[in-house]
Amino acid sequence: MLNRNVGKGFKACSFGSRHAGGMYGRNMRTEYLVNTQPSLQPCWYALRVRPQHEKAVASGLRDRVLEEFLPLYRARRAWSDRIRELDLPLFDGYVFCRFLHENRVTVLRTPGVICVVGFGGELSPVEDREIDSIRRMVSSGFPVMPWPFLKVGKRIHIDHGPLRGLDGTLLRMKDRWRVVVSVGLLQRSVAVEIDRKLVSVAENWRVPVRRAG
Repeated sequence: MLNRNVGKGFKACSFGSRHAGGMYGRNMRTEYLVNTQPSLQPCWYALRVRPQHEKAVASGLRDRVLEEFLPLYRARRAWSDRIRELDLPLFDGYVFCRFLHENRVTVLRTPGVICVVGFGGELSPVEDREIDSIRRMVSSGFPVMPWPFLKVGKRIHIDHGPLRGLDGTLLRMKDRWRVVVSVGLLQRSVAVEIDRKLVSVAENWRVPVRRAG
């Protein structure tokens, strides 16, 4: 079924509009993209994958010599007799892949891949700067975690440290500061804890405060 119409176009998960799916893409539907214009340069796309198959899909893409990106974060999970630390996907249900239009068949034939995310019948690339920002957050050594999609807030610039040059939204929760970076295509965000002294904020701006509970 996955490759039935692959010669006609791209199979894609579509939200219909950029806000229809909400934070978790509840209104997602599957459709075939017949008139997608191929890009001459490889682009990053979000692949919807089967539940708990993110790591297997990433491995399968690598085996097919495709550039993949599966950002992970460390989480503590309680078991009956102990607490374990696990590396979990920052965007559960998704794997990012950078490829040319001509490689679409290889991508879709990768076990575990459901479809490519798109909107309104058109394939929707993920912006390079969003991928770069998430890469830097994951490799910074600071605590990183999934975060509810943040639509509003003052854009800030990190001036120092491993994340120097990164742009995001500054958020305060109790005595901790976080910089939030969003992936608009998926309506999801990622937060990283950071020292407030490392960022510059526009004057006369009140930083949003997240209330506990």
